[in-house]
Amino acid sequence: MVQAKATEKAPEVRALLERRVGSGFAPGMVALIGEGDSAEIVAVGAQALEGNAPMRPDTLFRIASMTKAVTAAAGLMLVEDGKLSLDTPVDALLPELADPWVLRRLDGPLNDTVPANRPITLDDVLTFRLGTGIVFGSPDQYPILAAIAERRLAGFGPPLPDEDYGPDEWMRRLGELPLMAQPGDRWLYTAGSNVLGVLIARASGLSLPEFFRTRIFKPLGMGDTAFFASPEKQTRLAETYNPTPQGLARYTASTTAWKTPPKFPAGDAGLVSTAPDFFAFSRFLLRRGLTQDGLRLLSEASIKAMTRDHLTAEQRAGGEPILSSGQGWGYGVGVTRRPTEDGVPAGAYGWLGGLGTSWIADPANDRTIIVLTQRAFTGPQDFAAHAEVWRTVYER
Repeated sequence: MVQAKATEKAPEVRALLERRVGSGFAPGMVALIGEGDSAEIVAVGAQALEGNAPMRPDTLFRIASMTKAVTAAAGLMLVEDGKLSLDTPVDALLPELADPWVLRRLDGPLNDTVPANRPITLDDVLTFRLGTGIVFGSPDQYPILAAIAERRLAGFGPPLPDEDYGPDEWMRRLGELPLMAQPGDRWLYTAGSNVLGVLIARASGLSLPEFFRTRIFKPLGMGDTAFFASPEKQTRLAETYNPTPQGLARYTASTTAWKTPPKFPAGDAGLVSTAPDFFAFSRFLLRRGLTQDGLRLLSEASIKAMTRDHLTAEQRAGGEPILSSGQGWGYGVGVTRRPTEDGVPAGAYGWLGGLGTSWIADPANDRTIIVLTQRAFTGPQDFAAHAEVWRTVYER
């Protein structure tokens, strides 16, 4: 449970959110400003364009890629359990990825391949250097993209948790494709978290939702976080929109998805959560692996590994524009390498959710900032509202 505490920045943040909502940026917004174990939550506007349900501090949002940090923490728990190892090939539990072949050229035909230089390891999966992920371009330019689209593979585009296949079928389809890069060479976004989700389930003998619930959500008191909003909670589920030239348009998948258990629980972008729940997760990381009651869920060494940059300069440059300038990648989180123009200090970590959410954990100031909106990210103008909150909090 969040310990409520007024912060001096809350009135400014509220005014900022009210201006944004009043301008039509989104029907509503929620911001959490946490200092240590205490936080103030500001909720403004409505949960949807239709109806009159007000935005609440405990409104549920589709947090999309903020899910990645939870999946990474779960993977590290299995390392500490002795069921996984960072440097060991994943072949035994993921035979679909054993003895991989790699495209000779990213834009080449699928049969123009060379053998992988080495097996894929868990560290490769955690750092998104396993050799597959999002590539910007067209299927005409990159045949691998046409093959991904044909197989309807989650983890290579926007969150779509209503696919009609399960984890084993997802892995089978993925295993039909060559890698896009040699293991360890290139940072490629998002698919690694879905691979990790399947690996967690196979190593633990539990489904990914059950592992999350028993090992993370229950100990941290995250009772509202799951891969779907149960019927009794759907009155608190905010609608999601895409900005268009004609105004906000309902995100098509949100009509039915996230309202029933998914067949493929996506480790990269599948969760719904609230500001108080994700604050509890952020505090667990900032306490270096401890719950509020002092129960250790992860070692300090694992938290340190999760929240430091693992990429080379070349890999960081190749990750733009997903990785912003001055940002690296840990395990499931972006890592700030130098202070940003919005005031976020070096050493802070966190990530965005593509459907309009953001989270920063700042060890230097023992601070958490969470911004939840219903407006999906389609460009800098959408991101600017989040940066305004960060700038307001860090202004002296």
